[in-house]
Parts: sequence; structure tokens; C-alpha cells
Amino acid sequence: MDGSVLNIVLGVVSSAVSAALAWVVQASLRRRSLERKRAFFGMRAGTECLIVAPRKAGTTAEDRVIAQRDVYAMMELAALVRECGAEAEIIGANEVRQGVGGRAEFSIGGPSANERTAAHLRWRLPGVVFRGDWEAGINELVIGDRVYAREKGVVEYVLLARITGGEGERPTFLVCGQTANSNLAAVRVLARRYRELIRAHGPHGTFALMLRVIQPGSYGADVVEFVGDVTAQASAPRPVPGAAPGQEPADAA
Repeated sequence: MDGSVLNIVLGVVSSAVSAALAWVVQASLRRRSLERKRAFFGMRAGTECLIVAPRKAGTTAEDRVIAQRDVYAMMELAALVRECGAEAEIIGANEVRQGVGGRAEFSIGGPSANERTAAHLRWRLPGVVFRGDWEAGINELVIGDRVYAREKGVVEYVLLARITGGEGERPTFLVCGQTANSNLAAVRVLARRYRELIRAHGPHGTFALMLRVIQPGSYGADVVEFVGDVTAQASAPRPVPGAAPGQEPADAA
């Protein structure tokens, strides 16, 4: 074999080895990224998770009506679940009768539209209060001493939280928006920007974040701003009317 042929053979072999090494490295990075994603969402391959569906605003539990954009939000969550190799059970909020932590959970909607969310807020985020009057057009999210009021078509707010606890170690994600549109916006942030959340709060961190949806009348759920981390305020018990500072309710544990 002359020198030119040998050089060609060595070049082909070198290219093949380099390509194989690059493939191995990329596969390893993809696998690590997937495992971090699974850890953050609490969904290992082959496990089950729960997606809790809210009612449409202004309807009752018996109506079983879900807003169109809440359906879109659940579809995006279902795609996320499949990417993690898990399976989702979608169930109405008024039908859930089970503890938390045994499997990953996504609870969509504020407390007036989702009884499950209301229970989670009372348990882990007692500093969060929703004030609303459907007929009067009042829709406010109160955390600590801050009031986040919806301006129809101009601005909407949504609380995105990750909490843990209960019988297992799987996380519960709360998407508590003032509208179905803001619910969808928060789900998209969760699904598409989870790497940023992991960097900021760790793969197993607990957090409560306030997001603002800008000009929903024109941009829908596509333009979202980060307002702030409200974990401390949301986790603190609300003061009892008439109680001295630091005083707890008489029936507090």
C-alpha cells in the first residue's frame, strides 16, 4: 500500500472515530439533560403523573366545562409527560380523592376553579389569596401586602409554583392564573424554560413565582414577564384580623 492510499485510509478511520466519539458525547449529554428534566418534574420513565383539570370560570362542578385554553395547556403538559417517558391521568378537580407526593402532579387553575389547587394553597402557600367577583369584573391575586389586579386585555397575572411534601417525594406544580389564557402562558414557561428554573432553584427546589402576561388581548399567551420570586410571602401565614403581630389562630397546630 503506497503512502497516498494509506493516508486516505487513515483519514477515513480518523473521521469515523471522531464521528463516533461525537455521537457518544452528544448521546451522553442528551441523556443527562433528560434525567435532570425527569428529576425536576418527578417523572421517571414508566411512572404516572396526575393532571388536574379546572372548571371554566363562571360554571359549576356539575357543568364539567373546561375553557379552551386550559385544554391547550393540558395538551402541552401531556406532550411534556410523553417526553419524560411517563403517562398522564387527566381528572377533574372535583373528582380527585388522593394524597400528594406519590406521583407528580400538575394542578391547573385558581382556587375558585380547582378545589385541588385550593387545598394545596391552604396547606403550603397560605399567603396566597384570590379575590374575585365575576359579575363585578374583580379579579385580584393577593400575596403578602401586594395586590396583582387583572386589567382585561391589558395585563393578567399567574402564580407558578413547585411544592413538595406528603406521602412521597414527587413534586406538585401549581398553575394559578387569573384566566385560562394566563394558565396557558405559565404552562408554556414551565415546559419551555424549565432549564432556567433548575438553574435558579435546583432540580428539587420549592418555589412560587409571579408572572405577568402582557397585552393578552393582542398577544394571547405569548408575551410573559417575570415579576418576582414570592416564595417567602406566599409561604407565610396570613395575619389574623385583630390579632397582635406574631399571634397565631387559636386552633393553629
